[in-house]
Amino acid sequence: MRAPDASARALRTPGAIPVLLYHAVMDDPPSWIAEFTVTPRDFAAHLDAIVAGGRTPITVSTLAGHLPAASPGHRTHRPTTFPSAPETSPSASLSASPPPSTPAPPPAPAPPAAPLPPRPVVLTFDDGFADLPGPTAEALAARALPATAYLTTGAITPGRTSLLPPAPMMRLAQAPALESYGMEVGAHTVTHPPLDTLRPAALLGELRASKQALEDTLGHEVAHLAYPHGYNSRAVRRAAASAGYSSAVAVRHALSSAHDEPYRIARLIVRRRHTVADVEAWMAGAPARGERARVAPFPDSPATLGWRLYRSARARVRGPEFAG
Repeated sequence: MRAPDASARALRTPGAIPVLLYHAVMDDPPSWIAEFTVTPRDFAAHLDAIVAGGRTPITVSTLAGHLPAASPGHRTHRPTTFPSAPETSPSASLSASPPPSTPAPPPAPAPPAAPLPPRPVVLTFDDGFADLPGPTAEALAARALPATAYLTTGAITPGRTSLLPPAPMMRLAQAPALESYGMEVGAHTVTHPPLDTLRPAALLGELRASKQALEDTLGHEVAHLAYPHGYNSRAVRRAAASAGYSSAVAVRHALSSAHDEPYRIARLIVRRRHTVADVEAWMAGAPARGERARVAPFPDSPATLGWRLYRSARARVRGPEFAG
């Protein structure tokens, strides 16, 4: 039987939004990041396919600004409220109306988010590899493609360290250059730990310190976060909101949507095996070849929850580790 083409598969995922996750763009990457690296030639072909796909390129902040407001813990709960008893006096009690015997009505629902531009696409870059403020940013700007770059401040700041293995990295001082090319800058923690294995104080420290370092360099607020390795939990999402972030991206290797969670936006991780045909399929709202089409939001699977418990237990013994 003939396999369905991308346009046919796209019919099964209406409203899908591709949010692509890139890392390094280079010909000779270190082995640890090679699987998630594309060559400059392939990257240019990807960008041309994105432009030809007819989607509207936007940043993460634009996408997040149109997503429905939700609890960062992904729970909606409104406690029942009852009216307080009115203060009365002997003379007033004769004419006062009896207190209501039913709970006060809940507040009116928030207005729906404004519609997104037609057929959006989002490009994101994690870590801050050396190509980013140079040829990668230039390739994006040449095609008028905005993007969002999430920087690991410990890996790009002289004298600081991170859990990332050695690789050619940009410098923190180059972050303003990214904005000059039309890129948006977000935080990717200080040391790149799996956040869902950290104790609360260490978790908030990673989130706040990276945010502050970028804000000091850029001179304005940094409100968007990428979870290292995509790992997150209800506690991590609540901490991200507490630290002052208005959105956070995960991985999930799934298509996003206008109903996605602002603190767990799904991304498609681009690997070196992905071809132009795969990018074209994503632009059609369909899965890459050999992959399935999932559209966020969706709950974590039992396997994901079990893997989180295992990693948390291991981190209590070994401490934070690079999970790549």
